[in-house]
Amino acid sequence: MRKALGLLAVLGLSVGLLAGCGGNNNNESSSSPSASAGSAAPSPSAEKPKENVTLTYMASQDWIKESEMQLAKKFEEKTGIHIDFQIVPADQYQNLLKVKLNTKEAPDIFGGQDGKFDLGPLYDVEKNAVDLTAEEWTKRENKLFLEQATWNSKVYALTIWDPTYDFYVVYNKPIFEKLGLKIPTNYSEFLAVSEAIKQSGVTPIYEPVSDGWHHVLWFPEIGPKFEESVQGLADKLNANEVKLAEVPAMEQALAQFTELVKKGYMGESYFSNTFADTEKNMASGKFAMTLHNLGLPQTIEKAFPEVKADTFGYFPIPLIDNQLMNIAPAAPSKFIYSGSKHVEQAKEYFRFLTEQENLQFFLDNEPRFLSLNFEGIQGRFTAEQQKFFDTYGAKQGSGLQMTSKYVNPQWMDIGKDMSAMISGAMTPKAVLESADKRRADQAKAAKDAAWK
Repeated sequence: MRKALGLLAVLGLSVGLLAGCGGNNNNESSSSPSASAGSAAPSPSAEKPKENVTLTYMASQDWIKESEMQLAKKFEEKTGIHIDFQIVPADQYQNLLKVKLNTKEAPDIFGGQDGKFDLGPLYDVEKNAVDLTAEEWTKRENKLFLEQATWNSKVYALTIWDPTYDFYVVYNKPIFEKLGLKIPTNYSEFLAVSEAIKQSGVTPIYEPVSDGWHHVLWFPEIGPKFEESVQGLADKLNANEVKLAEVPAMEQALAQFTELVKKGYMGESYFSNTFADTEKNMASGKFAMTLHNLGLPQTIEKAFPEVKADTFGYFPIPLIDNQLMNIAPAAPSKFIYSGSKHVEQAKEYFRFLTEQENLQFFLDNEPRFLSLNFEGIQGRFTAEQQKFFDTYGAKQGSGLQMTSKYVNPQWMDIGKDMSAMISGAMTPKAVLESADKRRADQAKAAKDAAWK
């Protein structure tokens, strides 16, 4: 665990994320033990009279974890406040949320992808969200995450997420061992590995394009490599001194992604594959690799006990010879709608979720997460995850969507363009030019001086 703590410090994450590292705080009892995995939710204590209130909570698919739904039931037992979860398919969510915000019919709580450059352009938080700066839990949340939830010096979102929850190549170790394959250290080796796997009758890569967002990961997640190719790239992009289409490494990365598809390394069903079926398909042994977070092996073992978590290993996305580890302090977050009639009840729900024992329950019952972005929470890492940190953790950075303005808000639009690209309707250059146009439109709408 000491190695993991040291590595998270290298990554710029608060060391207080893991066991024994958080300072004392008012919400944590010194005598309360940490919940163990699969344990029952914390018992509610009798407090003020229960309220007969329902909070509507809308979010994109995969943003609300089962452990939060369990906590919501406990919250209702304690307060009488019911949480009505409204889950929307990922490819429809942003448009639906925009309509609801524009028509002033938004739910009491809405999910959103935070980001210090995006809260204004995406959600107009000064108009549509409640200021949460004064809430006690902001003092315990990891500062890097809090920064991503802040707009004009005010905190507008609660983020409960795993600081190590980013996307890497998760690979099937027995398949690699059977074929005598080694972890690729550049794109050419990745092609050779994929070809060998394909020739063995196994589909090299499971890619769920149908969700609209997952295949986009192959591009912005290697932001540290783009930055390495052009010194000061993020600053130049944010100052409008360079365009995406003017960065050769970006065009090359998109071209290589297209090549992986055209060579058949993602099989024939990538347009119909779904993210929700990842565990099932990776457990089947019919696929050798996929892009996912470090907790995927544990979720596979939970769903399919015969397939052990140590069956899988990890390496960085190897497009354009990338060997840098990407980290993501921005994540799906919770906002309280400013027009809600139940703002105080929504704040009460946020306070409940961020109580120390409830945060620990959330982590212990969410197998995809290894740690949380709050002080004093007991994290966990497997030997394979520690090996990944030891191998790649010294060289890291954040994805393009977190370092550059006006990229994250158009994630799904980039996904549509990339789908057109692998279908042959757009070139990699055209995808970048299209993204540049949207960046310019968003910048002008935001009255960004760099685009005047």
